[in-house]
Amino acid sequence: MSRLPSRGEPDSVLSRRNFLIATTSAGLAFGFSALVEAAMDPAAPGGAPHVAAGPQFAPTLWFAIDEDGVVTVNIIRAEMGQHIGTALARILADELEVAWEKVRIVHVDTDPKWGLMITGGSWSVWQTFPIFSRAGAAGRIALIEAGAKLLKVSPAGGVARDGVVHVGGASISYGDIVRRGGVARQFTPAELEHLPIKPAGERKLVGKAVKALDIAAKTTGATVYGIDAKVPGMVYARPKLPPTRLGSRVLTVDDSAARSIKGYLRYLTLEDPSGTVPGWVLAIAETYPAAIRAADLLKVRWTAGPGAKVSEKDLQDHAAALVAKPDGGALLDTKTADTAPAFKAAKSVLERTYTTATVLHFQLEPLNALAFEKDGVMEVHTGNQWQSLIMPVLAKALDRPEASIIMRTYMLGGGFGRRLNGDYAVPAALAAKALGKPVKLVFTREDDARFDSVRSPSVQTVRMAFDGAGKVLAQEHHAAAGWPILANAPFLMPKAANGVAYDPFAISGADHWYEVGAHKVRAINNDLAHKAFRPGWLRSVGPGWTNWAGESFVDEAAHHLKVDPVDLRLRLLSGHGANAGGEGAAKGGARRQAEVVRRAAQAGGWGQAMPKDTGLGLATSFGQEREMPTWVACVARVHVDRATGVVTVQKLSVVVDAGTIVDPDGAHAQTEGATLWGMSMALFEGTQFVNGEVVDRNLDTYTPLRMSDRPPIDVQFVDSAEVPVGLGEPATTVVAPAIANAIFRAVGVRLRHIPIRSADVLRALADQA
Repeated sequence: MSRLPSRGEPDSVLSRRNFLIATTSAGLAFGFSALVEAAMDPAAPGGAPHVAAGPQFAPTLWFAIDEDGVVTVNIIRAEMGQHIGTALARILADELEVAWEKVRIVHVDTDPKWGLMITGGSWSVWQTFPIFSRAGAAGRIALIEAGAKLLKVSPAGGVARDGVVHVGGASISYGDIVRRGGVARQFTPAELEHLPIKPAGERKLVGKAVKALDIAAKTTGATVYGIDAKVPGMVYARPKLPPTRLGSRVLTVDDSAARSIKGYLRYLTLEDPSGTVPGWVLAIAETYPAAIRAADLLKVRWTAGPGAKVSEKDLQDHAAALVAKPDGGALLDTKTADTAPAFKAAKSVLERTYTTATVLHFQLEPLNALAFEKDGVMEVHTGNQWQSLIMPVLAKALDRPEASIIMRTYMLGGGFGRRLNGDYAVPAALAAKALGKPVKLVFTREDDARFDSVRSPSVQTVRMAFDGAGKVLAQEHHAAAGWPILANAPFLMPKAANGVAYDPFAISGADHWYEVGAHKVRAINNDLAHKAFRPGWLRSVGPGWTNWAGESFVDEAAHHLKVDPVDLRLRLLSGHGANAGGEGAAKGGARRQAEVVRRAAQAGGWGQAMPKDTGLGLATSFGQEREMPTWVACVARVHVDRATGVVTVQKLSVVVDAGTIVDPDGAHAQTEGATLWGMSMALFEGTQFVNGEVVDRNLDTYTPLRMSDRPPIDVQFVDSAEVPVGLGEPATTVVAPAIANAIFRAVGVRLRHIPIRSADVLRALADQA
C-alpha cells in the first residue's frame, strides 16, 4: 500500500532545488509565532529563543548557525508531548557535528516553502531522517571547506567535531567561520543524494541519551499552548452546536435570555462557503465564562441534517450488510486476490466477524483557535497537526487567497489525530471576518466531544481456507467503516486494484505479512457513517480495527487447527516472496516480525503454567504501512473474575523493531503511551451514536484507562541499524487482540467486540455454560 500522496513534501522540495550554502548578513526568517502581548516566542520550547544579532550561516530551509556557534533547527512537525523537535534536531546535529548544548529548535508557522506540513501516521522521523541527515552532512562539508580556506590550508583530511573544524594541524570553530564569512557551496540534488552519511557506529547523538530540548519550558509553564493565545481587544466565542454534525440549517435564534449574562455581546450565525460548520451559531462575549453561559441560554431552532436519527446499531447493521454483499468496495492489490478456487478446494473454512465501537479523542486541551486580520493577512493562532490540509479550506471559507492567511504554530495539549482535521479554525476565522476584530473561540469539553472527528465504528469479516494437513490456502478480509480521507481530503484517495478510489488509512494493516496463499482484502466505505459524522483519524487509524480483527482471527485459526498460536504465527511469517521485504524500511520483511514475536513470547512467559482464570495472549503487527513497517508484538497477561466479568491486565510485554532508534527516551515514552491507549480502547473507551449524536460528552461517562488500572509494562527494542520508522502508533494496535486472546486462554470465551466490558464477559461465560 502506498503512503499518503503529497503536495510538495520536504523530501521532494530537497530533490528539486539546489542546496545553497551561503553566509548572510541578516538572520534567517524562521516565521516565529508572535503573540502581541507576549515577549517570548510561544513556539520556542525554551520560551524566548536564542536570537542572533550578527551574520548567520543559513544553508537551507532547515537550519542556521550564528556567530556564537548556536544551531537553530526549523521543525515543521507539531509538538504534542512526544518531543518531536528533540528527535529531529539530533538527526541533523549528529551529521553536522555540533555539541547538543548548542542546538535550539523552532516550530515554524505556515509557509509554502516548508512543503507538506503534517504530523501523523508515525511518519515524522521516517520522513525527516534522510532530509535532515543530508542537510547536516552538507553543512558539515561546507564548513570544513570554508574553515580550511580561512586557515589557508587544504581541506583534504579535514574533520569536524563538536562545532570545530580540524584541518592541516589547525582548528577553527563554526562560530568563527560564520563571523568571518566566506562560506559558499552549492550542492545539486544528485550530489545530495550521494552525500556520505555516518555509519551507525559513529553516531554521537542518534540513539544516545540526551536532554530533551523542551522539558524545562514545559515544566516551568513557559511553553505557550493554543488555548493560552491572546491579543488586545479580542472577544470570546463559544459555539451553539446544531443537532447534526452535517447538513443542519439555522431557522431562528432567540437570545433574550442570553442578554441577562454580564459581558454577553451578541450572537453570530455563521455563513460558511466551505461547508465545514453548517448551522453554527456563536455566542460572543467579553469573557469566556460569559460566552459559556450565554451559549447555554441561546434558543436556536434548526432544520437537522440527514443523520439526525442515526444510531450506533444503524451504523453497525449497515456496515454488516455492506460486508455481506460480495461486490462493492475496493480490492487491494495484494499477493493473489482470486481466492475462490482455494475456498472451493478447502477441506475446512473458518469465518468470523469482529466489530469496534465509536471512539472519541478527548485530548487534554479542548479545541480552540484565535483569529484576527493584521496588515491584510488573516492570522489563525492554534495548535494543528496538518496545516497543509486546513489552509485551502480556510481560503474557501473566507473567500480570500491562501497566500493571505497564516497559521501561527503553538504547542498542542494532546492531538492523537484530532488536530489533523483543523476544522475548528474555520469558525474562529469566519467570526473574526464578520466582526472585524480578534475572536478567541474555545470549546467546552462537551462541545469538543460533540464536534469530534470520531474514529468510526467498524464491522469486519475474516475468512480462511485450509487443506487437510492444516496448511492455509487463502484468506479474505472485508472491512467496512467510515473513511477519514474521503471525509476530509478526498482528492488524496488512490485507486485500488479494481479501479475504485479508497482510503488507505481505513484498511492498512489488513495487507499483512503472513503467508496465507491467495489473499483478498476489501475496503468498504460505510456511507451511512458519512451522513452521521465526519470520520477522523485517531491514533493508529485503520490498524486499530483491522489488527483487532486480524490478530484475533489468527488465534481463532490456531484453535481451529489445534496448534499453538505463537507457532502458527511463526510458521506464517516465513518471509518468502512478496513478504521478503526487499530494501528500504521494510528490509527483512516478515522475518523481522517473526523475531519480535519470538522475543515477546519469551518476555511474556509464553508456555508457563498460569493460575486459575489467568491466561496469556499474543498479537503482532507491522504498524501502519507495508513500506514503513514497525514490527511489534505484545503479550498480555490477564485475569478474569468469573463472578463480576472484570478483566484485570496484570502485565503487558511489548517488543518493537523500529530500525534505528533515534530518540531512546522518546521511543520508550511513545511506545508506553501507545500501549496504554491500546489497552484503554480494548477495555474502557467507546461510545455510541443515538439520534445522530454521541451519548458520552465528558469524562464522567466516557471513561478511559485510569492510572489505578495501569499494569506493569515491559518495553524492549530490537537493536538495529536499519532505516528508522515510526513509533507513535504501532503499539496501539496489538494490545486489544492480545487481551482478547488472553481472555480466551484464561476462561475459554471469545470476545469479538471492543471495548470489552464486564457485562460482555459475563454474557459470554453464561453462553458457555
